[in-house]
Amino acid sequence: MRADFYLIAKPRFRDEPLLLVCELAKKACAAGQPMLVLARDMAQAERLDDLLWSFEPDAYIPHEIAGTGFDDGEDGDGEADVLIAPPEIDAPLRPLLLNLRDAPVDGAFQRVLEVVPADPSAREPLRERWKQYKARGFTLNKYDM
Repeated sequence: MRADFYLIAKPRFRDEPLLLVCELAKKACAAGQPMLVLARDMAQAERLDDLLWSFEPDAYIPHEIAGTGFDDGEDGDGEADVLIAPPEIDAPLRPLLLNLRDAPVDGAFQRVLEVVPADPSAREPLRERWKQYKARGFTLNKYDM
């Protein structure tokens, strides 16, 4: 298993961290890797849903908020390439996760992406998360964005 930490540095991402999530979703989509985004709350899920429609004029990223019923199968897991799950929706894990929540992810998956805020005071919890993933035997990577 692998954990990739993306440290926000560029002004574009500092001003709107969810734009980095959009970029990562676009890359996953282009690579044919369905992604589950674990949103912090419904407001964040809705903001990300809006941004995925508008962040790049020529990009189309098939996405949906889990449990909305738009593209849900019988089990409630949509077929969209990017499935956004607020905490109140229990969406099945996918091999590729992007975690925007406050705790590390447990369960069966291959890779987790963590977005690290530009604010130094907000980085401490993610340092702890790094240690937790390391203790679980994950391969760890850090990228400056």
